[in-house]
Amino acid sequence: MNIPFLDLKANAKTVKSEVLSRIEEIIDNSAFVGGNYVASFEERFAAMHETAHCIAVSSGTAGNHLALWALGIGAGDEVILPVNTFIATAWGATLCGATPVFVDNDPESYNIDVSKIEAAITPRTKAIVAVHLYGQSADMAPLQEIADRHGLYLVEDAAQAHLATYNGVPVGNFGVTSSFSFYPGKNLGAFGEGGAVMTNDAAIAKRIAMIKDHGSEQKYHHPIEGHNYRMSHIIGASLDAKLSYLEAWTDARRSRAALYRKYLADIPQITLPQEMPYAKHVYHLFVIRTQKRDALADYLHREGIASGMHYPIPLHRQEVFAHLGYREGDFPVAEAQTAEILSLPIYPELQEEQIAYIAETIERFFTEEV
Repeated sequence: MNIPFLDLKANAKTVKSEVLSRIEEIIDNSAFVGGNYVASFEERFAAMHETAHCIAVSSGTAGNHLALWALGIGAGDEVILPVNTFIATAWGATLCGATPVFVDNDPESYNIDVSKIEAAITPRTKAIVAVHLYGQSADMAPLQEIADRHGLYLVEDAAQAHLATYNGVPVGNFGVTSSFSFYPGKNLGAFGEGGAVMTNDAAIAKRIAMIKDHGSEQKYHHPIEGHNYRMSHIIGASLDAKLSYLEAWTDARRSRAALYRKYLADIPQITLPQEMPYAKHVYHLFVIRTQKRDALADYLHREGIASGMHYPIPLHRQEVFAHLGYREGDFPVAEAQTAEILSLPIYPELQEEQIAYIAETIERFFTEEV
């Protein structure tokens, strides 16, 4: 049995005819940037997250940048963020000219360890970025308390967490700004690159909308600095079509995660992901841990099962950040976990018999290892 890590072809089939019809319309009207489908998507995505404003942009990385840029983060500032995340989280700070300051992750949730944040705060700290890693919300209440007490911005990186909630409230409502990614492999993936920034602050929303369009809200008038981070109409059309299925796809991911827990429950050599009591996990990734990670990944590959590692190198060990002066051992939880994490296939189209086969293969690996 061959099981891909993702099945984007199966996912695309659901909306293919509708998106093709929209693309033909877009071509006929020659409206290729922005457009009615982008506007529809912004309105509907904001409503699904109970958030006032959604500004569609060209990628999740652009969203990370804008979420901080719009707050005035710049050279000489520091931004606290988890060391266990995709590097685009850090680009949000560095593209503003600010310095990322890393914090170790919680051993149970894999998100930022709230208890270690205050030790990282300096007079130059301007913001804390909370990443909802793998689809599970960070612990936002204590993060908000720390941010408020120190006069810092709280920003959410929700790239992997569409429709995730914290104590019943959708992500995107806790930080002053939040960023989302619609890279094709995300829970809501575009037919190409895409992203968004959300906020409940009308003034900040206006500033984000201007920055992403060359610092302008009137053609050829540029009162502030900006960039070209606009979303294309075809990308918006694909997202607006897919959005109608997002709730069902999210439920399917959660049901697949429950099946994994059922079939993997009796394998003591692996650690299953924990769903924290405050969170509705949307399982962008289903990440197990084992001390035999590399050998297990090779074995699964030989048996036709794809897997992934998210992320094998914590940010403080990336060459690009060598100048920050971090050393091996500075973040022991992340360093230990990144040597053990293995992402198993999870997507709405994954079938129970495939999950059973993956579990049987994992169990067989450890039986043969004994």
